[in-house]
Amino acid sequence: MGLLRRAEPVGYEEFVAGRYREIVRFGVLLTGDGRLGEDLAQEGLIAAYRSWRRLGVPEGRPEAYVRQVMIRAAMRARRRRWRDEVPTGDLPDASRGGFADQSDLSVQVLASLRRLPADQRVVLVLRFWADASEAEVAQTLGVAVGTVKSRTSRALAALRASGLFAEASKETP
Repeated sequence: MGLLRRAEPVGYEEFVAGRYREIVRFGVLLTGDGRLGEDLAQEGLIAAYRSWRRLGVPEGRPEAYVRQVMIRAAMRARRRRWRDEVPTGDLPDASRGGFADQSDLSVQVLASLRRLPADQRVVLVLRFWADASEAEVAQTLGVAVGTVKSRTSRALAALRASGLFAEASKETP
């Protein structure tokens, strides 16, 4: 007797094919790391797959759902003790080009974001990359609007102190 295989949810493959790059980019910005960003994207897409019956309908919002899962996972990850490198015996032969390799400025931005605490990094990504209002960010994270404002302020102050804004303004005519 063969194993029964469920049919692929209608529209899921098209959603992933059309939005995968942007979802991974969102993950990279949330984590400050390309591989962790891809892991975060996979976690969100797996959750969407499991809930596709509800998300795949015309009034469903699958990308919003995936982003919410990713945000929660990124916030959970900051509570873990070990977040640094994992030792390996085999080193890769060559570096894979990814999102962070697209320009010097993106490398600087990611390096600066990586140094921020996760809660500040998530707020900046939601406010300035996802273009969410302070109220929307507060609702998404389940915090007060004042908390969003203070995290944004602290994060921007840290970025200014890192010299990122001074370098970016020199390059812009």
